[in-house]
Amino acid sequence: MTEKPLVSIITVVYNGEIHLQQTIESVRNQTYKNIEYIIIDGGSTDKTISIIKKNETTINKWISEPDKGLYDAMNKGINIANGELIGMINSDDWYESNAVEIMVKAYLENPFKTIFHADRYDVLSDGSRIIKKFNQSSIKFKYYSMTYNHPSMFIARQEYKKHKYSTELIALSDYQFVLEAFLADPDTFVYINKAIVNYRLEGVSAQMSFNNRMKEGFVARKEAGMNIFGNLFALSIRAVLTIKNYVFGNGK
Repeated sequence: MTEKPLVSIITVVYNGEIHLQQTIESVRNQTYKNIEYIIIDGGSTDKTISIIKKNETTINKWISEPDKGLYDAMNKGINIANGELIGMINSDDWYESNAVEIMVKAYLENPFKTIFHADRYDVLSDGSRIIKKFNQSSIKFKYYSMTYNHPSMFIARQEYKKHKYSTELIALSDYQFVLEAFLADPDTFVYINKAIVNYRLEGVSAQMSFNNRMKEGFVARKEAGMNIFGNLFALSIRAVLTIKNYVFGNGK
């Protein structure tokens, strides 16, 4: 571990011309400078490639080719990353200017930990922001939903040597990845009580239907190593809470 470790940041994009420039600028403007920036493009047909070429002084590596989806592209980026610490920022999102500095500090202070995470800002359609705190309930995480803010995560290279993102899931492979790491060693996580990333609520997982979320959640927990009894318990909790929210909540 070096005093100024190289940090790899990976952006996955497909036809992301609307917000990509903001994402790139948020990486360029980081207060921490020892960054390797990688963009993995899925073969965009809009102005994405032009935006990438315009910013090649900031981007260390980029690839444009068809992929098998978001998680395949993320794995491609991980495979060519050289950093001790690796962060993922999607092309709809952007970092706070001190995000990498904050996470590197935590990394250096916790040399035997591998997964560093923080809070995030959820960006609404009108541009306003709501802070999304990390929910520290391990019960909710294991049996209900992703409580960690994956866009805030910076993960040590050695963790990715153990496992990567499943390409069999459409939207919950990040949940599977984090749950697998948690079930193996919950003490490897370090939480930083600050919001470091801005996340637009327009992603695949935000638009996923109830049935598909139930199915993907079951597969994610199974592949992460949860036994059948725990998984069935998780399904029953989600069903009960969904019905409760529908009856007593807003009907969604």
